[in-house]
Amino acid sequence: MNRELYAWVQESRRVLLNSCHSLRDGEFSRPVDGFGWGSIRSTLVHVADCYRAWLGAFALGSLAHPFASDEELDSMDVGDVASRFAGVDDVVVEFLDEFDADALRPIRRTIPWRAPAVLEVSPQQLFMHTITHEFHHKGQIVSMMRQMGHVPPDTDLLCGVKSENPRP
Repeated sequence: MNRELYAWVQESRRVLLNSCHSLRDGEFSRPVDGFGWGSIRSTLVHVADCYRAWLGAFALGSLAHPFASDEELDSMDVGDVASRFAGVDDVVVEFLDEFDADALRPIRRTIPWRAPAVLEVSPQQLFMHTITHEFHHKGQIVSMMRQMGHVPPDTDLLCGVKSENPRP
């Protein structure tokens, strides 16, 4: 079931990333007041890095450097961010291969980027955290697009589901 759930997340993300290609020059990286990560680009990279940190570095111990450097971030365009998410997809597959059958077994480890902090959490909690985190920030990105004068795409998980009574 987690693979199907993540496939919906990927589709919603694909719709959002595709809409970023229609942004005017500079809008992808332009800071928008009132949002913690500042720009659409920075927010998307933050989301990707959350998956890399919690699932890759913490749970799997496979990523020593889950976060983009400032220099790396400053040079990213929409294609680079999409590539970063392709890497996230690989981390998620590895995570699900490792933990999906035993999703409630606690993992107790030091948080690499907050050492010596230790956390005990289940794989299911980590998976849900990363997904809900992405959707929280996706809502912010849609709001940023609106503030820039764009009509953002429908990124709801049910956006591709046919309805007998489609909304107007």
